[in-house]
Amino acid sequence: MAFWRSIAFSALLLLLIHHAHCFYLPGVAPQDFQKGDLLQVKVNKLTSVKTQLPYTYYSLPYCSPAKIQDSAENLGEVLRGDRIENSLYAFKMREPQLCNVVCNRKLDAKAAKEFKEKINDEYRVNMILDNLPLVVPLKRNDMDSTVYQLGFHVGLKGQYSGSKEEKFFIHNHLAFTVKYHKDLQTESARIVGFEVKPFSVKHEYEGKWDEKTRLTTCDPHAKHTVVNSNTPQEVEENQEIIFTYDVEFQESDVKWASRWDAYLLMNDDQIHWFSIVNSLMIVLFLSGMVAMIMLRTLYRDISKYNELETQEEAQEETGWKLVHGDVFRPPQNSDLLCVYVGTGVQFFGMILVTMIFAMLGFLSPSNRGGLMTAMLLLWVFMGIFAGYASTRLYKMFKGSEWKKIALRTAILFPASVSVIFAVLNTLIWGQKSSGAVPFGTMFALIFLWFGISVPLVFVGSYVGFKKPAIESPVKINKIPRQIPEQAWYMNPAFSVLIGGILPFGAVFIELFFILTSIWLNQFYYIFGFLFLVFIILIITCAEITIVLCYFQLCSEDYLWWWRSYLTSGSSALYLFLYATFYFFTKLEITKLVSAILYFGYMLIASYSFFVVTGTIGFYACFWFTRLIYSSVKID
Repeated sequence: MAFWRSIAFSALLLLLIHHAHCFYLPGVAPQDFQKGDLLQVKVNKLTSVKTQLPYTYYSLPYCSPAKIQDSAENLGEVLRGDRIENSLYAFKMREPQLCNVVCNRKLDAKAAKEFKEKINDEYRVNMILDNLPLVVPLKRNDMDSTVYQLGFHVGLKGQYSGSKEEKFFIHNHLAFTVKYHKDLQTESARIVGFEVKPFSVKHEYEGKWDEKTRLTTCDPHAKHTVVNSNTPQEVEENQEIIFTYDVEFQESDVKWASRWDAYLLMNDDQIHWFSIVNSLMIVLFLSGMVAMIMLRTLYRDISKYNELETQEEAQEETGWKLVHGDVFRPPQNSDLLCVYVGTGVQFFGMILVTMIFAMLGFLSPSNRGGLMTAMLLLWVFMGIFAGYASTRLYKMFKGSEWKKIALRTAILFPASVSVIFAVLNTLIWGQKSSGAVPFGTMFALIFLWFGISVPLVFVGSYVGFKKPAIESPVKINKIPRQIPEQAWYMNPAFSVLIGGILPFGAVFIELFFILTSIWLNQFYYIFGFLFLVFIILIITCAEITIVLCYFQLCSEDYLWWWRSYLTSGSSALYLFLYATFYFFTKLEITKLVSAILYFGYMLIASYSFFVVTGTIGFYACFWFTRLIYSSVKID
């Protein structure tokens, strides 16, 4: 029902395809600032695409306030490793500042080692002002446009001229630019941009250091400001590092509602359209095959076969009719099939509702962690549909112990994912990363699972079991029919592997952008395209399964239940292989722990993809077989 209800919204949703990010409901209400109002910069995690292990900002010996305060984080933020804290960086609205000293630090051996490790692993510092992330603007050489990188590097590696020894330099001077949109009537302003240019400067001063000491390398009175990193600050034991910053304010024409557009700007929308067209070609090809099968089988069978048909054609057409007495025989491990189908329904509902909310703008990046939180909660509440679907199928297989199926549906998939997650979380704990899920959050996840999801699965199962059993359109023979020897291309393993290629082919271009957003810290907010690709994936999974199921039945092999699930579900294998290819070609991960994390999370993603696509294929084949066998008269 959820799927058909969503079709009613499709006209509205398609309007959002090209500029999905232009229409969104912000995560926070706009805040107006008068001139001189205090602007407090918050610091977030340190991130690296080389290690994929986030750390808290104060895990490095940066300048810290007397009391470090955590901002309240939602479930999604905690799971992403976000740790938002207060900082010593404070501005006054529309009042430029030059050479503000944050603090003076003398590095000991431990501090120098920590900074060097983070610089070597290319860690970036993330900050937030008025819910906007700090970005470094970079001009693109190939076109006249600016791209934004989230956060600035802790430092950089380099060599002094004439020396081959590699040194580490820290970015200790930050030139902030705060962009604002001014209200001409009230003189108040709203922040619409937060940018930085980091510099490494070995600051100098005269005399002994105290709070009133003036720097000779950065003195606004002498109009001597930092514009380059020609005399960089080296990271070594006993080195004195002075952290400073400038801030300038720029008026902007960008309105508050559009301030995220620069972050979400899509320069490669042609590739997405190519992806859609490529996928549609696959769909048209499969639709043609399905239409041909329908016309050749159903139309002729319903009209009781044309008498002028040749004997050879009649024999070809009746291949699938011969197995009518066995086609609805319950499969081996039918209980497990019921559990997987129920889990797939749960996932399908979660993905569909999440995409609709995302396209309507409720899950924009301004609502940090909102996407993950929404997916978790929707997964929990979709448990009622999982219980219903698994028990309906179980009752059709003449099952009577509905509580057993409900429990397995509620436990099997989450338990297997939890085991992988627990191993990965232990590894992250061992690295002392902020990405490790705290015990409090772990308890909240367990509560969501056992306190809400499991009871809802039982409620759905109870309702499903009370419904009348689904009747088979034809009677089942008491003695199973012998399956004739199959041609090599009808071998189960071969046909299953072939079946997964086209569904994967329909999504792999979009998959590249999703992997890039997850592992290379980029924003993904083109849910219009993603929704279209998801619809194409559904159609592709359904059609390839129907086509292969028809060929299987024509060769008098009636064991279609599991094969229909595995046919489209095998696309998950190709997803994992593509993830492996992506790891070796696009990522620069060198640490073993980081590699285990990547493959662990991609294993969970592939397993989830298997459950969703398998369920789509199963229901398509289930509908197809019931349709063709109920449409002909069986003697």
